[in-house]
Amino acid sequence: MTSMRRLGTGLSEWLDPRKNGAGVALAAGVAAASVLAEPLVSSFLRAATGRTIGIPAVVLALFVGMALHRFSERAVFKPGITFAVKKLLRVAIALLGLRIALGDILALGIGTVLLVVVAMILTLLSGFLLARLLGRDEAYGALAGGATAVCGASAALATATVLPPDPKRDADTVFMVVAVNALSTVAMIAYPALGAALGYDDRVMGIFLGATIHDVAQVVGAGYSVSEQAGASAVVVKLFRVFLLLPVVLAVGWWFASRGGGADKAKVPLPVFAIVFFVLALVNSAGVVPTEIKVVAGEISRWGLLIAIGALGLGTSVAAVLAVGWRHVAVVCGTTLVILAVAVGGLGLLR
Repeated sequence: MTSMRRLGTGLSEWLDPRKNGAGVALAAGVAAASVLAEPLVSSFLRAATGRTIGIPAVVLALFVGMALHRFSERAVFKPGITFAVKKLLRVAIALLGLRIALGDILALGIGTVLLVVVAMILTLLSGFLLARLLGRDEAYGALAGGATAVCGASAALATATVLPPDPKRDADTVFMVVAVNALSTVAMIAYPALGAALGYDDRVMGIFLGATIHDVAQVVGAGYSVSEQAGASAVVVKLFRVFLLLPVVLAVGWWFASRGGGADKAKVPLPVFAIVFFVLALVNSAGVVPTEIKVVAGEISRWGLLIAIGALGLGTSVAAVLAVGWRHVAVVCGTTLVILAVAVGGLGLLR
């Protein structure tokens, strides 16, 4: 009976445009503006610098949202903004599971699989350690470790859902999304040259890029800039990391739920969206999902993430993000160096 009551409450929230419509519409406007601005910004930067420099729509959505923060503080927008960040986000992340096929992951070989798993574990743990060493709270360390270990912005948003409540959490999450995108862009440019200097062939280069770059888009850019084989290998390795989103989120949620003090307010580590993500990956691996459905689900996921990130920006002030300090930067840069070092060391042993 309690479960049915909760289901009814959840459905009524989804189907109540009077409550959520204004805020969701504003966040959707921010998402649409970011998509339209993305090629214009890229063209401007190319004209100004002579180089192809892309700023992803996900980052632009954060910036546009934060620019409209004061306007979005009106009471009419708040329920919809909260709904987009808390509910719509989970649906968008869950649908990412339809991008993953277990057969491709198994084809990587046991050595590559172990390398990726070990690198992710050590990166996640390094987030906690670096946060302690630099005087940041463990929740921020988990955010940095999760975002770096798994898939950048999406993992940061997913990890944030199982962290203890904190007034600074939204600002930390916004900063993390911007930071991992910036670091991914730097890696997309620098890592192919580093791999070449280390003597990697195309297959190993793909594994290296997929195991170390945070966001999927930059993995694609880096891999296919080398060759078709490197690009294909990089994408498969990256999607394996994305597949491990469920155990990472469960582990982080369990850790904070099991701690005493303020951390006992963390959510019970059973995030339904992450479980649905895992189930959809299994269903997709069975080859029973029509291509048309996967294309539609991919677009829903893409726009859902953009709207949720736009909403996150709307709810965060620029001053709050600027106040994070150099220690926040040092933690996420540190976790980035950890996954890079472990991957290079592991590939050295496997070759």
